[in-house]
Amino acid sequence: PQKGRFRQFHQFGAEIIGSAAPVADAETIAAMMAVYDAFGLTGLRLRIGSLGSAESRAAYREALRGYFAPFAAELTETSRQRLDTNALRILDTKEPHERALLDDAPRLTAFLDDDSRVHHDAVLALLDAAGIVTVHDDLLVRGLDYYGRTTWELEADGIGAQSALAGGGRYNGLAEALGHDQTIPAVGFAAGIERLFLALDAAGYAVPTDDAPAAVVVAMRGGGTAAFALAQTLRRSGLAIAQTLEPGSFKRLMKDAERTRARVALLVGEREADAGAAVVKPLGGAPGDQVTVPFADLAAFLAARAA
Repeated sequence: PQKGRFRQFHQFGAEIIGSAAPVADAETIAAMMAVYDAFGLTGLRLRIGSLGSAESRAAYREALRGYFAPFAAELTETSRQRLDTNALRILDTKEPHERALLDDAPRLTAFLDDDSRVHHDAVLALLDAAGIVTVHDDLLVRGLDYYGRTTWELEADGIGAQSALAGGGRYNGLAEALGHDQTIPAVGFAAGIERLFLALDAAGYAVPTDDAPAAVVVAMRGGGTAAFALAQTLRRSGLAIAQTLEPGSFKRLMKDAERTRARVALLVGEREADAGAAVVKPLGGAPGDQVTVPFADLAAFLAARAA
């Protein structure tokens, strides 16, 4: 297997189904870029091109076949097979002498239909307006016929020859290829998680270690049910909440709470359950006094405390 490409691998992605608008392409690309921007990765190249319509690709295949025919004896066996089956795939070659032949090969941009050209220009304008830098690549292709129009790949420096982090494109023909009776516009990307890890390693990315929960709910005698319900409610508000599971003495419960590294403990016993309020106790030498806060106000209280 290639570097970063394992027999078992993991990927993430996103797609928009049902829209043929250029903004759907741009939105999908922007979502992809936001992931890598969030990690602060630099040295990225977003290569983008257009595959045009089925008709323009057919004309381009014939042009490529005619161009490569005189060089057939110089091609690898794989490329000779592609010359007969799908000449577009020769553009994927990694062989140096074949890459050199591509310098004078016809370009797909010369065969684009008017609608595809307008669509592509609109996608580029949207990305430019969003501050997303692109590199035009008219040799960027896909080996599957249901792809058309926008296609792209994201590459990173510093992770070796297999530098692609993610790839995507528009595949309006996929639904029909799967047996549907009409065209369903679709655009999306897939990104390798192992490749992302390689890029993060190359960039010296430090995994954040401050993963302590905002609070730990401590169920004391008579407060188990209320404590459990409180923990679930606070989690649904978006807070990271730990919870003690085993019963025990107050001293034992506090030791368990300290191990979570939470900033505060929310103490819930029978009296607190009846009153609908938890005792908020700072942990680990954190500043602040012990206070009692109604269950309904705890999410806002904890959020303000973390700010």
